[in-house]
Amino acid sequence: MSRHIDYYFSVVSPWAFLGHDAFLDVARRHDVRVSFRPVFLGELFSQTGGLPLAKRHPARQRYRLVELKRWREARGIDFNISPEHWPFNPALADGLVIAAIESGHDVSALVARLCSGIWQRNENMADPAALAGILAELALPARLLDEASSEKVAVIYQANHDAAVAADVFGSPAYVLDGEVFWGQDRIHLLDAALTSGRAPFTP
Repeated sequence: MSRHIDYYFSVVSPWAFLGHDAFLDVARRHDVRVSFRPVFLGELFSQTGGLPLAKRHPARQRYRLVELKRWREARGIDFNISPEHWPFNPALADGLVIAAIESGHDVSALVARLCSGIWQRNENMADPAALAGILAELALPARLLDEASSEKVAVIYQANHDAAVAADVFGSPAYVLDGEVFWGQDRIHLLDAALTSGRAPFTP
């Protein structure tokens, strides 16, 4: 029987983009079922004790830039450290992912394209016109953009947040396997090892 991972993330997260392909590769190799669960990071940080980037100590902000450069090199990914349209409110883009999930679409390519729009193409992923263009590019229904701002999607977005907090998730990306949280794309190799060994989950 295939195992299952809850994948908590936001398209606004550079770390989610850096780890996206590597994580999905691990999931495919282990025949793991992935549930994509976009969350609003501002609220998640607020509830779990995190700080938005602008409020972090300058030393932490500088270290983040170094780490982004390290992982850009390590992953071999074209990556713009300071994209033109970031930060932005990701609710519409995250909602688009939820709307696509609810319509039965595999959203792995959509998530990758939205993140690429931010971190590689300098596109404004808060702009409905840009999002509509991506839907057309991926041959996804245009109606998903309207659904992205619907009450149904808002309820699911909040439910994802509540589930994340209940699971001890506090950042993006987080991969939850059997209740064990692997936080950050730099933990993917540990997730891979846990799946390979089949060990019981570690608990606090």
